[in-house]
Formats: sequence, C-alpha cells, structure tokens
Amino acid sequence: MYKIVDARGVGLNIKQFVIEAPRIARKHKPGQFIILRLHEKGERIPLTIKSSDPAAGTVTIVVQAIGKTTSLLNCLETGDSILDIVGPLGKPSEIENYGTVVVLAGSVGTAMALPTAYALKQAGNHVVFIEGARNEEMVVFEDEVRAASGETYVMTDDGSYGEQGLVTKKLDELIESGRQIDFVLAVGPVPMMRAVARMTTPLGIKTMVSLNSIMVDGTGMCGGCRVLLGKASKFACVDGPEFDASMVNFEVLMQRNTMYREKECASLKQFQENMEEQLAELRAELAAGEKHYV
Repeated sequence: MYKIVDARGVGLNIKQFVIEAPRIARKHKPGQFIILRLHEKGERIPLTIKSSDPAAGTVTIVVQAIGKTTSLLNCLETGDSILDIVGPLGKPSEIENYGTVVVLAGSVGTAMALPTAYALKQAGNHVVFIEGARNEEMVVFEDEVRAASGETYVMTDDGSYGEQGLVTKKLDELIESGRQIDFVLAVGPVPMMRAVARMTTPLGIKTMVSLNSIMVDGTGMCGGCRVLLGKASKFACVDGPEFDASMVNFEVLMQRNTMYREKECASLKQFQENMEEQLAELRAELAAGEKHYV
C-alpha cells in the first residue's frame, strides 16, 4: 500500500495528494502518469503526476471528483493509504528549445501541464501559460503557473476571475496579434483540445495534446485506450499520452470516452447514496492488509 502523507483541497471538488512512492519518484519525468486502484475490487484509473520529490520519495497527484472512484479517492485524508499504484507510465513529454511556447490547460489539466511547462522553461523557451476554469473557485495553482511561465493569462467562463472567455479566445488573440508561436501544448477537456488543433493545424504550428483515454492495464495489452491518428491506431498508455494534435481523430476519442457513461452515472449515484459506508469499508479493508511499499 502507498501512504498518503498530505491531502488538501485546492479547488471546487479538486484535491491534491502527496503519496509515498519512492521508486516512482526516482523514475518520473514530465508528462508521465500513474494508474491506481483503491481496493481489491476497485477500478484502475490513470492520473497524471503533477510533481515528484526523489529525496522525499513522494509523488504528487491532483484529482477532480467526477465519477465514483475519484469521489471515493477524494474522501481520503492524510494518513490514509491507496492499495495499488503503478508507474511511471507513458512516454515523457518532448522537451526542446522551440522558442515561444503556449501551454493551454483547463482547471485540473493545469496540474497535468505544470511539469512539462517547467521543463520547457528550463530548456530556454519563453512559456506563455493560459489557464482556464469555469469560475474563480476552480482556478488552481496560479502561483505555480506563474513560476513555470514567463507570461500568464487566467480565463474564466463567467468572468469571475481573470479575463472572461475560453482559453482558445486568448490563443486566438495571440495569433491575431502576430505573435510568433513555435509550439503549443493543450491539456484538458477533449472539446478544448480539438478546438486548439483546429486553430493551429492550418497555421502549421506544432501542437501536442495529452489524451485522457479510458485505460485499464496501462501496458498496451487491453486496447481500451486506443486512439486514431489518421488511419493508424495507437495506444495512449504506451504511445502517448501526448500526440500530435493535427493527427488525432477527436470524434472517435469522444465516442470512446462516453461508451460507459450510463454505467458510470449509475455507479456514482450508488456511491453518493452510501458514501460513508463505502468509505468505512475501504478504510477497514486497507487497515486489514496494511503493508507499505518502499
């Protein structure tokens, strides 16, 4: 089991966890992720590593409560444990000195984009970070975003903080102003990444997107995270998670991501009706088999 050494809320239904995982912390590179399982009968879910501390032997993840498993995970606190964690998985981000780089991230996607933004800045790029959220409550890690970039913009759908509008609005403004943009990274909801691709592809701006496909084993064996790049099939877990946006078939991706929507909604409803009971069962199961990995 993997002990949670720190757990704290960072936004509306968004929580950050620092977890003891020394071997993962030693190997982690920007862009990689883990797959975790809370209990013996739990589903396996992929989560991007926000940061790692090899000296402390910890990794940091950020979780938005959307479905049953993420909602149950976000009920855990400092001192609790997670049954299984596998990682680091996936190919690391491509880090080069491109010139001017624009990073676009939506809410919790900000945590996913941060390690790559830091690495791009350290490689000598001028990093423009555009963070988007539905409202002020969902703006996260703004101080870290500013530290990872040379230019920062915060956009909210309702205008409650920063500028009103989508992240693509600011990207369009930068393009229309004649700014030289050499590389774009978009991390967040599929419609946002698709919109970015539609803006940058005709202009020939190299653009990478981090795909949040449904995953099971994380090793390319199950095929659950299959994505289409042109006519070629790739697996997000081993070939990605970052891909050339101009090649991604976003329509197929969205269809695959909604395959289990009805069952996911039913599972979440069941959890919400018995939240305290299921949390108690989880803690009892973990306490019964407590053994921490180093």
